[in-house]
Amino acid sequence: MIGLIAHTEKTEAAEQVRAMIGALQEKKVGFLLEKSTAEIAGILSDLDERALARQCDLLVVMGGDGTILRVVHKIGEDIKPIFGINIGSLGFLTCAAATEIPRAVESITRKDYILSQRSLLLTELISSGGKIRKMYGLNDVVISRGERSQLVKLRVKIDGAELTDYNADGLIIATPTGSTAYSLSAGGPILMPDSGGFVITPICPHVLTNRSTVVSDRSIITSELIVAEHSVFVTVDGQGNHAMHLGDTLRISQSDRRLPLVMLPEKLFPEVLRQKLKWSGSNV
Repeated sequence: MIGLIAHTEKTEAAEQVRAMIGALQEKKVGFLLEKSTAEIAGILSDLDERALARQCDLLVVMGGDGTILRVVHKIGEDIKPIFGINIGSLGFLTCAAATEIPRAVESITRKDYILSQRSLLLTELISSGGKIRKMYGLNDVVISRGERSQLVKLRVKIDGAELTDYNADGLIIATPTGSTAYSLSAGGPILMPDSGGFVITPICPHVLTNRSTVVSDRSIITSELIVAEHSVFVTVDGQGNHAMHLGDTLRISQSDRRLPLVMLPEKLFPEVLRQKLKWSGSNV
């Protein structure tokens, strides 16, 4: 059973959802729709993302990277393979364009695709009183100064050993999947999906030698504020905004869960990079 979820606020979403439904019906593929997706297609459904994931073997997500990230957060522990169809802008996580719906459906019916097992972050925000807030992320954890005009000072440790004190606008801890998102914009490196690392990237650091650092995904990364007057906000994959104060600890490790992300055989990650970043070969 296929579950269909779309970014319903996209102007072309209704048209593309109807095209997807038509292609699935033509191939006699069973499907269910998330309730807001069903609404724009003129169909009734009372299923939210999590209920849909529980009943389906594969989720087709029509939107951009942000849509996929929101779906990952909403399905929680009910993780299912995600087949992304891009009706957004950049789309590093999607494997087909809206113009390729027939190819997408053919791939689904024949199971002619590859599952790229993507690492998930487990983020634990531990208050000074011992209360723990757990969050899971596919892309990154961002520690930011919010609306403050001053830099913040963050102490970072790797497996208990002190790395450095960052005096910066904030800090990004990204998975290989998230290395092409905010971390890349802040000057971080691109990691291959199966590279087995995390990348720590400071945002506008005061010390120019503070550069991105790649660490093993088996490591535990901790961060703490070291100036009493400072306060920051923690965001996971752009979802939520949680205050972090002096005495709190942010603990980041690899989750024991992974997201199976669909990739087409003709569009493996190096090809996606080349296309999305408009790279070309040498003429020499």
